[in-house]
Amino acid sequence: MAVPSPTPSPSKSDLRAEGLRRRRAYAESLDDATRAALEQALAQIVLPHLLGARVIAAYHPLKDEISPAPILAGLGAGQRYGLPWFEHRDAIFLWREGPATEPSPWGVAQPPAEAEALLPDIVLVPIVLADRSGVRIGHGKGHYDRALANLRGGGRPVMTIGLCWPDQLVDGPLPVDPWDMRLDAVATPGEWVACA
Repeated sequence: MAVPSPTPSPSKSDLRAEGLRRRRAYAESLDDATRAALEQALAQIVLPHLLGARVIAAYHPLKDEISPAPILAGLGAGQRYGLPWFEHRDAIFLWREGPATEPSPWGVAQPPAEAEALLPDIVLVPIVLADRSGVRIGHGKGHYDRALANLRGGGRPVMTIGLCWPDQLVDGPLPVDPWDMRLDAVATPGEWVACA
């Protein structure tokens, strides 16, 4: 009797391509009002977890990414937010105080170079795919893994929250490399998943 060969697991690049397809299809299926309502629902789920944080790091969303803007609009008195700032394409990015008003080396808006650099207590992380244990697949450049490793390198406690549409959160385990920084939680417009 022949023993069947095991089906190879999808590679990270295959999973990334699938996650990008899911993200694009989901975002394209939404009209403006529905999208705004879902992003507001995400804010209602996330904001209670930001109480007590002084600095929240967010991101300027790409077209298909869920936007953290309603979360930032709901921050309390005394809370500040930062956005990724790249000196050049190969740099480990910093978070500088928002808003994003200038193009980054990648073409995405970022704060100006003279904006204050911030050390976040909580980082809102965009994802392509994530699983319920906090493994995240991003765009494959390692920007967030390097920035978070740099931030935590000094022993600074930083909570990470992945933000995504429901179709980007998967049940099964995703492949993980030694340098991947796991998320502490993942939030969608309808769910909060504590991963730690």
